Amino acid sequence: MQTRNTGNLFSLPGPAAGGGEQFTTLLARPGVRIERIVSHGEASPPGHWYDQAEHEWVLVLQGRAGLLIEGEDGVRQLAAGDHVELPAHCRHRVEYTSQDEPTVWLAVFWS
Repeated sequence: MQTRNTGNLFSLPGPAAGGGEQFTTLLARPGVRIERIVSHGEASPPGHWYDQAEHEWVLVLQGRAGLLIEGEDGVRQLAAGDHVELPAHCRHRVEYTSQDEPTVWLAVFWS
């Protein structure tokens, strides 16, 4: 069997023209998707909450982020190595990501 879809999680693109996070699908199979997300100081827009139909497990590989989960008292402070599972329809938002270095996330989505 031949190896497919190889790469390096830390071969990072520069900031996107016009700003914004960069999403790269690393693997997509029926019922599961793995993405690398690179943030350059982004946060969720004011008043925006993610409310996804699929489950998500996310790991911060590099940088820092603040994640607010609806119903929790405060912002979860995430640094390299920290991970969190977000069940389907768990409303959440990104309050901040690192300004001084890229924040690199590995996200696994499943139904």
